[in-house]
Amino acid sequence: MPVPEDFAEAVLTLAEPAEGQAVVENLWLSVDPYMRECMDGDWELDTPLEGRSIGRVVESRSAELPIGSLVFHREGWRTHAVVSAAEVRVLPRYDGVATESFLGLLGGTGLTAYVGLTRIARLRAGETVYVSAAAGGVGTAAGRLARLLGAGRVVGSAGSPAKVRLLTEELGFDAAFDHRTGPSLHEQLGRVAPDGIDIYLDNVGGEHLEAAIGAMREHGRIAWCGAISQYSSGSAPAAPRNLFDLVEKSIRLEGFLVANYRQVQAELEEFLVPHLRAGHISDRLSVTEGFDRTVDAFLGMLRGENTGKSVVRLGRGDLESPCDTP
Repeated sequence: MPVPEDFAEAVLTLAEPAEGQAVVENLWLSVDPYMRECMDGDWELDTPLEGRSIGRVVESRSAELPIGSLVFHREGWRTHAVVSAAEVRVLPRYDGVATESFLGLLGGTGLTAYVGLTRIARLRAGETVYVSAAAGGVGTAAGRLARLLGAGRVVGSAGSPAKVRLLTEELGFDAAFDHRTGPSLHEQLGRVAPDGIDIYLDNVGGEHLEAAIGAMREHGRIAWCGAISQYSSGSAPAAPRNLFDLVEKSIRLEGFLVANYRQVQAELEEFLVPHLRAGHISDRLSVTEGFDRTVDAFLGMLRGENTGKSVVRLGRGDLESPCDTP
């Protein structure tokens, strides 16, 4: 498990933008589970880290990036960045929709859930969906998207009684359970989904995957996008003991990376923006204030302290948020 001493804050000189570049002042940073894997070799030491970010252009030598425009980019974990038009997306403005939602329901988090449900699991109306880590960013998005997409029953697992109440009382889950207490995961899943499940969106892996396979109906589908249970364990868990049930029940298990489905972004926005405007769904964000607390937000997210998508707010700017921000 990472500790604060694994990180250092540094003050660097910002390069002057070249022709075709712009300086962006970051307003929002995203911290995500995949970053834990990046620490094992993808990230170089003593360099600024990578991450999804939203910022405002404050200096520009690019006609495509006018001063004042809001952009999405991946030069995170810093207050300012020099970017080119090819490295960013100028964000659209939707009345009644907070810009920071492009790190939440309208960002990679929501897109992961949407792709998992529509492209991988191919959810059909009336089916039962089970979501692990259901109180996290992708989990909360998946639960609400499943409902909007016509799921008949949505159940989830979370890591505390408070999160279970959040899922069932505020976020529209039909039932949920605390995987840290009580009987086995298999028994608890059986209680909330006594007739079995059709779809499992897996954010955890390990025992959760084994329990989901056991609860699957014939021709069930598993969309696997994360394995947070093993990121800091040092080794991958053994394969589920009931893996052959995939054959016996004609279950399909497919892993996916949301980076391979960027072409679905426009479809996601077309689907979700009317629901956001109408108040049918809201973006739940766990907001940490201040750049100097980015590491705190990251480590807290890995410990499961967030509910909803975990983000860091660097500056308020003109972004008045209609999101749920506990």
